[in-house]
Amino acid sequence: MSNHKLRITFLAASYSLLIASVQSAFSAEAVDFRQDVAPILQRHCLSCHNDRVRRGGLSLHSTQATTKGGESGPSIDPGDPDASYLIDLITPTDGTAEMPRDEPPLSDEEVATIRNWIKAGAVWPANFEIQPPVLWSLKPLHRPTVPTDFETNPEFPIRNPIDAFVAARHKLNGLKPAPEASRHKLIRRLYLDLTGLLPAPEAVESFISSEDPRAYEQLVDELLASPHFGERWGRYWLDLARYADSDGYLGDSMRKHAWVYREWVIDAINQDLPFDQFSIEQLAGDLLDKPTLSQKIATGFHRNTLSNTEAGVDLELYRTKEIVDRVNTTGMVWLGFTFGCAECHDHKHDPISQKEFYQIYAFFNNANETTAKVKKPWEDTEYEQARTKWEPRYQQLLSELKTYENTGLTKKQQTEITDILNKYKKSTDLKRLSPFYQTKKAGWKKLSDKLATQLQTKPSPPATRAPIFTERTKDRRDTFVHVRGIYNRPGEKVSPGTPFVLPDLSSRNQTPNRLDLAQWLFQDNNPLTPRVSVNRIWQHLFGQGLVATPNDFGTKGAAPTHQQLLDWLATEYKSRDWSRKAMVRLIVMSSTYRMSSASNARSNPQDINNQLLWRQNSYRLEAEIVRDIHLNASGLLDRTIGRRGIRPPLPAFVTDVGRSVKWPASQGSEQYRRGMYIVFKRTVPYPMLMTFDAPDATVSCSRRERSNTPLQALTLLNGPMFFESAQVLGKKMHEHYPDDFPSAMNEMFLRCLGRPANEREQNALSASYSDLLRVASQNNIDSAEKTSPQLTALSQVARIIMNLDEFITRD
Repeated sequence: MSNHKLRITFLAASYSLLIASVQSAFSAEAVDFRQDVAPILQRHCLSCHNDRVRRGGLSLHSTQATTKGGESGPSIDPGDPDASYLIDLITPTDGTAEMPRDEPPLSDEEVATIRNWIKAGAVWPANFEIQPPVLWSLKPLHRPTVPTDFETNPEFPIRNPIDAFVAARHKLNGLKPAPEASRHKLIRRLYLDLTGLLPAPEAVESFISSEDPRAYEQLVDELLASPHFGERWGRYWLDLARYADSDGYLGDSMRKHAWVYREWVIDAINQDLPFDQFSIEQLAGDLLDKPTLSQKIATGFHRNTLSNTEAGVDLELYRTKEIVDRVNTTGMVWLGFTFGCAECHDHKHDPISQKEFYQIYAFFNNANETTAKVKKPWEDTEYEQARTKWEPRYQQLLSELKTYENTGLTKKQQTEITDILNKYKKSTDLKRLSPFYQTKKAGWKKLSDKLATQLQTKPSPPATRAPIFTERTKDRRDTFVHVRGIYNRPGEKVSPGTPFVLPDLSSRNQTPNRLDLAQWLFQDNNPLTPRVSVNRIWQHLFGQGLVATPNDFGTKGAAPTHQQLLDWLATEYKSRDWSRKAMVRLIVMSSTYRMSSASNARSNPQDINNQLLWRQNSYRLEAEIVRDIHLNASGLLDRTIGRRGIRPPLPAFVTDVGRSVKWPASQGSEQYRRGMYIVFKRTVPYPMLMTFDAPDATVSCSRRERSNTPLQALTLLNGPMFFESAQVLGKKMHEHYPDDFPSAMNEMFLRCLGRPANEREQNALSASYSDLLRVASQNNIDSAEKTSPQLTALSQVARIIMNLDEFITRD
């Protein structure tokens, strides 16, 4: 090639390179940091790499921090994107990138923007810092304006602001709300939601026939005043408190006085103890000024943690495990945050550092476990009744003992005899009576054995000791960060404190304590506690909260479906002095609550999961309530409230799987008390409860799962208690309507389903009854045991009704 041609080729190539360079430089210079780069960093990076939370030691909030880099060295090389570690992290390979972790990679445009910014010199405006995005749940709580832009609908009258918020969303999304449920559905729904029991047929008939426009409101007030309200809503709280009657772990020793805390919860809810006081007493009742016994008992909330008392275990290790559980439970129950990750490292997703985890840990590190003596009036009554029943036989044996006395016993010797009998513990103790009696005389051994047997059954006076907290005042423990979560690898020393992203804690003393923490949860500027707590109330009345993840209001939790409504309810809860009953009443009085739950009540295919509340929800009842309504419908239910736990009969093979499991079955009507009173042994929980998805009580449970398994159907069909309930119901119907099957069938429907049978059901069950009656009559001829064929047939019909899906479903 000639020199001329070479020169032209060189000039052309140089010109092309110059043009590309100018274009690249122009593109890089065109990047505006505030407008183009900062939003990308804020969206994708700042939640983990900010001034407070520095994953890998890296923060990208300021020019100094970004230039410094993290544990892997500088993150950017101004002017050279290919040499910048940040570009390596965010550039996708095969559709995935190393950062941001657990999220979709940045788009090609976003990566290009950051490359161009670095290439242009990574210029950062002076004194400009990027703040991490504020999570919706952490934003200050303000009272939203009640909407007025909604369509008037006679089927959905606006009864209170709840309906206005919901109706506005209906209009926005083109949804038609379901009509109001029938009165039969409404009374059953209210009874189940507020008391966990079924309405009696008389209550159903009275409500259906009432022409009083305030009939619904009066029913609501009646149920809120029922002592069974505390049982129903107390069970929800016991799930959060991870209540159980045993320690857990391999030893799983019984906590025979744990029931005192359960009874406190029921009483507090029935008394409508304001939620702020209800909470403060449980976290720090012992630290209140001149605390009452009730306030001390309330601290049993955090005595429900698992406890390992096995011989040879590392007691300090398990003490720290208990405190870790208390931190996690406190965060989840009142703040809706999952703190667990931060035990070992800064939280992966939420703005909680490991140091902050142990600052909360410090609040509980000096809470000593102890007990308080409790005496219930019913315990004294029970004791006196048992003593009265036991005493006559004892006095008879003492009179027989007189005939064996040595002559000339002094008053001092008589006192010693009485002392021996009063302190009796084992049969060998009676040998100490030998000096005072003619033990060689005929009949002494037999009388002595009778006396020993009687003394072994002597009732003991009440000696209940409620598990509580007291604050350690001497030799207080220091708190350190546990390096990688290992309790015996202390890191930085920390003092009690709260997360940076939440309002500052106000302390009454130089060092804040549990009471300060409890009161901080209810500071006016704390947005989480009211949002979390009112969401749970909504969840219990609709089956799902406005936030579907009640334990997680963080970045990985569900967003609220109706944030304006949630915030309005949260502010309303506070304005009503944290009255649980007032909030329940407000919600159940709304048209939103009263809608039909039938999915075909309206055709809204664009919202098949009912996220926008165009109908009520239908769902299976909780394990304890499934049991309760069987006993309720049959008339077997013992409605005694509170007191010790019960042990309904269990097959022997169930207790064989546990270690040292004793299950003395409750006798009489006590075995028919409500399911929430069943003794819950963590290693061998009551099988029926677990079949229907009761929590295992190892950790706090904010929402129970609902499964649908064949084992549930088999349990309802063949479980002894369920079978007995059907038999008892059939027997009652046979006694009341011996020759009137339609009336018997109608009452069974009213007892079980809160409604009469429709024509199709009447025809089907009448045909079934005829077939069952014919079979029972034939069996009666062939069997030596004669029973009424009508009774047998009615019991089988009761089983059919009690095995309907509708019976165990809340509509």
